[in-house]
This record gives sequence, C-alpha cells and structure tokens, in this order.
Amino acid sequence: MQYYVEFCVYLMDKYTTMHYKLKYLFFFFVLLSFTGVSQTKYSNEFLQIGAGARSLSLSKAVVASSANSSSIYWNPSSLVDLTHTEMELMHASYFAGIANFDQFSFAKKVNETDAVGFMMLRFGVDDIMNTSNLIDNEGNVDYNRIELFSAADYAFLFSYAKKDVFKGFDVGGNAKIIYRQIGDFAKSWGFGFDLSTQKQFGKWKVAAITRDATSTFNSWMFNMEKFEEVYLQTGNELPENSSELTLPSIQTGIARSFTINKNFSAHSELDLDIHFDGERNTLYSANTTSVNPHFGAEIRYRDIIDFRFGIGEFIRETDFNNEKYVSVQPNIGIGFHFDNIRIDYALTNLGDQSSGLYSNLFSLRYSLK
Repeated sequence: MQYYVEFCVYLMDKYTTMHYKLKYLFFFFVLLSFTGVSQTKYSNEFLQIGAGARSLSLSKAVVASSANSSSIYWNPSSLVDLTHTEMELMHASYFAGIANFDQFSFAKKVNETDAVGFMMLRFGVDDIMNTSNLIDNEGNVDYNRIELFSAADYAFLFSYAKKDVFKGFDVGGNAKIIYRQIGDFAKSWGFGFDLSTQKQFGKWKVAAITRDATSTFNSWMFNMEKFEEVYLQTGNELPENSSELTLPSIQTGIARSFTINKNFSAHSELDLDIHFDGERNTLYSANTTSVNPHFGAEIRYRDIIDFRFGIGEFIRETDFNNEKYVSVQPNIGIGFHFDNIRIDYALTNLGDQSSGLYSNLFSLRYSLK
C-alpha cells in the first residue's frame, strides 16, 4: 500500500502540467454516461478469450509471468523483460469449426528500458447464409440468390512499456481500436485503453492490469437498406444506431519461480479477475462486483519442453435435483523450444464450461535473434 500511495503522488507531481487536459478528458467520459450510452455488461466479450496457447493452457493465470509477445494482451508492462524481438501466430477453431479465433502479435525492445508491441485479434463466424432474398418478387425460391457473409470482431492493440518508472515498478499500456462487422448489415468502431504494472521481489512477482481503464466506447451503425424491407414485412422493430460502454475490469496476480535442480525449473501463479459491471456467475459476485480466481503451474525441462496445467472458470450451477454446486474448468498444455522457434499447444475450452466442448489451440512464436 505504501508503494501504491507513493506511486500515485509521484504521478501527480510529474504530470501536473497536464492538469487541464486530464480534467477535460475526465469530463468527456462523465458526459458519455449521460448521453444515452449504454453500459453493456458483455460488450466486446470476445476480448475476454485471451491470447496465446501457453496462456490459455495455464487458465489465463499469466498476468505476473508473461514475458513474450502475448504480454501485449496480458500485461504490456512485462514487455520490458523481453530478451529478443518476437512474433507470434495463434489459431483456434471450435464449436465444430463454426467459429475461428486468430491472433498475430509483434513485440520488441527499443532500448534497455523501453519496449513496444502490436497485436491483432480476430474472432469470427464465416460463410453465414443470407436467405433474406431467397424468394423473389414472384414467390419463386431461387437458391442462387443466397449470399454468404461473415460476422467478425477485430481488435488492434498498440503497446508501450517502460522499465523501473517508480521504485522498481514497470509500467505499460495499450491503446486499442475495436472494429466489429456483421456482413453489410452493421458495423461498429470502438476505442479504449489498458494500463498495467509489475514488480519483482526476488523469486516473487506481482502484477496487475486494468482493462478498459477509461471505459471502452463502441458506436454501432446499421445499414437499413439491407434489411428494412424484410423487417417491415415480418413486423419486427428496426434497429437504431447506438453506442456501448465497456466498464473497467482488473486482473491481478502473484507468481513465484522455483529451481528444482539443474535440469528442472517451475513457476506457479494465482490470479484474480475483478469485474465492475454488475453481478456475474462467478465464484464471488455482488450487485456491482464479481471476482473469479484462476491458477496455473508450469514445469520446464531445461529450455526444451514445458508441461502446463491450469484451473479456472469457477461457475455456480444448479443440477436437475435443484442442488447447487461449483464447476471448474481444467486446462493442460505443452510447449516445445527449438532455438528461436517455440510451439505451444493447449487443450482448453474457450466458449463453454460444459463437458465435451474442449478446443485444441496452437501458437507459434519466432524470436529474431
């Protein structure tokens, strides 16, 4: 707590000259809450999936132990711990191949104290059939009139990190642009910021990231020409252009590294996800706040192979006998290191906590030495 207070005082002193700019920015976001912008609980929920097969095999318990290109998502301040410039690709296909989740990231050290990164995420369902024009004006069914479209969400993250900003605390952040598209029917643009910090205490490390730190703003626009006629014929209410506001959330974690012997080493981490958008079905939830823990552990043989295990997604459920219980989601994974190439695999569940819906994820990291 002492470090936190001193850190806040330091920032206030350092950025006093920005007082008026910050004041105007504050009033801008306050004004948003009074101008019809809805605070949507699950807005931009695709950004809760995560990034990197290694991270997902550890049940996302990596905010204090990620030092690779996936750190752009998990903890941009840890980019200062990079030893080489990295690129990473990840692909996941789940729900029997209906949906695809893809990631590309690039991160590099600028100098001894600064690092930058870029990440693109895409979550999409492709080749959806548009049957609104299946029947022509004369009532004939013409399958050639069927068109295909995609519903996809994109996120572009631009990261910056600086080492030892205040008493050993590294600081980083993301500026992110969100683009969501449903064929030619609707599209949305959004923007927001993430802020993170970390500090090493011997073999222990603590870290935290505030996602959507200033709330992330999304504006939806609908192409009425594409479906107005169908909506009127079916008596449905036409959608209106609208805006959404994603409230801040915090992920905080504590990790420890272990040396077993000259060949084996390990690390473990415990994280907490804290949301402030109302009650969620998590291990702990209240009217305004919900908290969910997740744990991950990794055993490494030299610098050749990693074995990973994680547990998370604590969900309160009710069975057919009306008895309540808590379900959990275990994840496992493995990683192989070949000089400057790393291949990570995870067996995990991205979209549902029920059994039998596990997904296979692969990611490839390349270090530019």
